[in-house]
Formats: sequence, structure tokens, C-alpha cells
Amino acid sequence: MLRIRLRRVGAKKNPSYRIVVADAKSPRNGRFVENIGTYNPHADSAAAVNVKEDRAFYWLGVGAQPTDSVARLFKASGTAERFEAIKSGRPVVEEAAEEAADA
Repeated sequence: MLRIRLRRVGAKKNPSYRIVVADAKSPRNGRFVENIGTYNPHADSAAAVNVKEDRAFYWLGVGAQPTDSVARLFKASGTAERFEAIKSGRPVVEEAAEEAADA
């Protein structure tokens, strides 16, 4: 089973993370299939999460399960909503227009 999870990188007491697709049995910083993004917990904005959404959508589509922390990051960055829109057949452009109208 494939998992989308965080891989710790960075200096001592100054972590940053890569969002990777890995086998569920491999260790946290062990072998992975693909690097699909980054997360910096020390940045204050939502821009701290960078996700290659096309690759994330592909891996979610073939059955990779995100961990709780990655699911939370996907929700905060809007990736989860866009994936649900694509999965249900709604165009993603309408989602962006609705978000702009709400602001």
C-alpha cells in the first residue's frame, strides 16, 4: 500500500519536510517513490506548503492514502477540495471562481 507522507529534512531543531509517496512499510526517511512537494512549518503563511498538484492527483487517483498530517496540509492548501471536484466531475475553474466570489 502506498502512503503520501512527510519526510523530514533540514538542520537540527530546524525541520522542513518533503511530501513524498512511499510504501507504507518503509521507514520515515527511507526509500520513496516520488517527491511531490514541500512543507516548511516555520513559515507563517499558507505558502509554506508547495504541492505538485498534478502528481498528487495522480497518486490519490491510483489509491495512495495520505497520512493525517498530509491530509491536513492538503485541506489547508485547497488540494483536497480540487481533487474532490475533479473526482466528482465538476470543473476546477468553477471552484476557483466560487472562492474568488466568497472573498
